[in-house]
Amino acid sequence: MRKFKTVYMRGGTSKGCMFLREDLPQDPEEWASIFQQVMGCPDPKQIDGMGGTVSSNNKVVIVWKSQDARADVEYLVGQVIVGKERVDFKSNCGNMTSAVGPFAVEAGLVEITEPITTVHLLNRNTDKYIDVTVPCANGAIQTEGDCAIAGVDGTAPELMVKFLNPAGSKTGKLLPTGHVVDSMEIPGIGTIEATILDVSNPTVLVRAEDLGITGTELPAEVNARKDLCDVLEKIRGTAACRMGFAKDLKDATENSPAVPKVGFVSAPASFAGLDGKPVPAQEMDICARVISVFQCHKACPLTSASAIAVAAALEGSVVQKIMGGLPASGKVRIGHPGGVMTMMPEVKKTENGIQVPSVAVQRTARRIMEGVVYIRN
Repeated sequence: MRKFKTVYMRGGTSKGCMFLREDLPQDPEEWASIFQQVMGCPDPKQIDGMGGTVSSNNKVVIVWKSQDARADVEYLVGQVIVGKERVDFKSNCGNMTSAVGPFAVEAGLVEITEPITTVHLLNRNTDKYIDVTVPCANGAIQTEGDCAIAGVDGTAPELMVKFLNPAGSKTGKLLPTGHVVDSMEIPGIGTIEATILDVSNPTVLVRAEDLGITGTELPAEVNARKDLCDVLEKIRGTAACRMGFAKDLKDATENSPAVPKVGFVSAPASFAGLDGKPVPAQEMDICARVISVFQCHKACPLTSASAIAVAAALEGSVVQKIMGGLPASGKVRIGHPGGVMTMMPEVKKTENGIQVPSVAVQRTARRIMEGVVYIRN
């Protein structure tokens, strides 16, 4: 058996294994097979590993000290695909990004400043910079706090995650097709309007009503609708082709399962969340569901939430048409299966077009376990 040092952490509404790069083989080509075994793939039950059978619980994060003057730490996120012998390194995970801050502090990669240590990150999936603020006291990170986020039980110290200049993470453009709205011909359903944008991660958004649904469906309901899932994958695949990630729908499914994400949005509406508690319409500005690696996410991926928030400020987007524009507060409250997430997009119109200096969100993270993980030789 081989063993590797790891820290198992929750970051936002995701969780996975954190590795220092120095504790892994020098050749990154060896990493995928290690991470598959760590999570227990390709068995969809993941009975022989640490995976949680859904995409949000199958993350790996590799962290190292940065040589970039603008960053303290660099990191790479791997999405282990449930039921497959595959690890996707194409996209960042915004939720696990929140875990990188406290992990880096505790690993001694960043000097502690009290009461707040700001960790400057460089994500190597997207080559984008992110700042994470970590509360510290008495020479260590704080482990108790009163911040609550939807989709996570209890409270913890508040981490502010600020994505800097997040537009064009993979394509180099806020609007990869050059349009705020694209009309896409989808096999089996005809023409549908979509907003395709690249903020933190490439995302394609459509209206729930155009799919014949309310938009308040919970993940189990969405996943049980094979016809709906097939349509959403065709929409995602069509957008992947337009963005240059795939040559056809089959290629998108097989070789680009995590990029782009696809989501559907609707007007605020009350529903019972995954915990059975009411999620009132008046507490949200938009209702959203996002598909992550063929399954409806139990919350909302943070990178997708960033895209939805920025889309609210884009005249004519599917989100803006529902919301009527960015609220005066500058905040976008997104209703998702786990509750409500509040995003703070910074969007500016300039002579050179629309600029997105930053998108910020409140998160929490927690170290769950540390030790070694064993895999077969």
